[in-house]
Amino acid sequence: MQVAKKTGIQMANTMTFNSKASSSASVNLEKTYETVTKLASSNAVVLFSMSGCCMCTVAKRLLFGLGVGPAVVELDHHAAGPEIEAVLFQLSSNGQHQPVPAVFVGGKFLGGIETLMGCHINGTLVPLLKDAGALWL
Repeated sequence: MQVAKKTGIQMANTMTFNSKASSSASVNLEKTYETVTKLASSNAVVLFSMSGCCMCTVAKRLLFGLGVGPAVVELDHHAAGPEIEAVLFQLSSNGQHQPVPAVFVGGKFLGGIETLMGCHINGTLVPLLKDAGALWL
């Protein structure tokens, strides 16, 4: 785990896979994880979403309202949506929370709606977005 500057929020940059899964499923998840990390590292802010998810809409409105133009991946419209959702489920507190919305800032997994809103309320979201190059204010 890596700690975000100035916030005390832990941001994941590694992932472990369940050893009970079959080797082909594990390899598929690893490839999907690589795809997710490549996408996250090539954009300042990435939001994985589902088109009918109300909390995903809240996350999008918050980010767009702050002047951020996140790369939005709608999993229900993406060919690898179920695989990406499985990876996000593993990233989100070891599968204890809903996998979407999932927010990556500066190539690192920030978290879901609770973390995003918490950072916004306590004033640490804007500095994170500035550090990632998503805001120029």
